[in-house]
Amino acid sequence: MNSERSERLGALTRLTFGSRVSQVYLALVAVAAVYVAVDAIFVHHEDASFAGVWLFALTAPTVFVFLLLGDLFGDAVSGASWFVYTALVLSVLIQSAALGWFGRLLRGRPRSAHPQGA
Repeated sequence: MNSERSERLGALTRLTFGSRVSQVYLALVAVAAVYVAVDAIFVHHEDASFAGVWLFALTAPTVFVFLLLGDLFGDAVSGASWFVYTALVLSVLIQSAALGWFGRLLRGRPRSAHPQGA
């Protein structure tokens, strides 16, 4: 039972972090997160910056599902920064695993069914 669970966890980890598609997605998210952090820390704005929109665009639609579910718990939860950061991280992990699974699905697809020499 424990070995089966560890095998599943290993397969999920390989899908999330090991596939090329997931790695490209995670790199895009990391670049966007660095951009948002630099913008928030070092750039002075008269009004609010829209830099954070890039993170939400990269994590959509999953992050919006989490934010809608957070609304069920009230404004104290859905408006808290810890909840938004947790929703972003979970969204990135879920979408990275989904992209890894989709990439594996496409690689495993058989070639065209044309007969030899046709």
